[in-house]
Amino acid sequence: MKILVVEDEPKTLQAIQQGLEESQYEVDIAYDGLIAKRLALKNNYAAIISDVILPGLNGFELTHELRASGLSTPILLLTALGETDDKITGFDAGADQYLTKPFQFSELLARLRAMTRRGTQVAMTAQTLRYADLEMNLDAKTVSRDGQPIDLTAREFALLEFLIRNQGRVLSKAAIAEHVWDLNFDTGTNVVEVYINYLRKKIDRDFPTKLIHTQFGMGYVLKEE
Repeated sequence: MKILVVEDEPKTLQAIQQGLEESQYEVDIAYDGLIAKRLALKNNYAAIISDVILPGLNGFELTHELRASGLSTPILLLTALGETDDKITGFDAGADQYLTKPFQFSELLARLRAMTRRGTQVAMTAQTLRYADLEMNLDAKTVSRDGQPIDLTAREFALLEFLIRNQGRVLSKAAIAEHVWDLNFDTGTNVVEVYINYLRKKIDRDFPTKLIHTQFGMGYVLKEE
């Protein structure tokens, strides 16, 4: 399995490369975002691990440009910035995982394995999820309500899919974070609340019947009023 590692700090890069190679991964390296972009679009990687602060293109820009080019390779961003807004920026750009420095290599490896496992799952038939007048096409990645198309980001789409698959069930913030972001839940972050609000504006705001509800002290649930 080949991994692209993008990091401009030599000691960090060497440590990650050594750990991955000892774990039987093949590793390509890049010291800046522009080189990383060329490598990512040229080669077939199982995953990309990238620092955020980089010369050329930073990690957010690199992720955004790769997604705009149609690349679906899982991307894990590494950064010393741990604020919620920075995580949201990364997820909005199209990142699959976000790991704050300093970190244990075992945690990096666990997230890498989770990302590459998801990448090997291939849908063989068209899948459509429906609830009330809401419809999701999982193959075409489209969403509509009452026949009106709704434009969602990749992370909003994943969150809505999780809600629909668990319609009628109250989902805790910890469960949502684990299934949608693969994150061990941090009580100091409001990423889940932020994305629930994003969804509400797109799914509920222009429709009389609200579908996304808060169960105070417990979590969120998709149900008709």
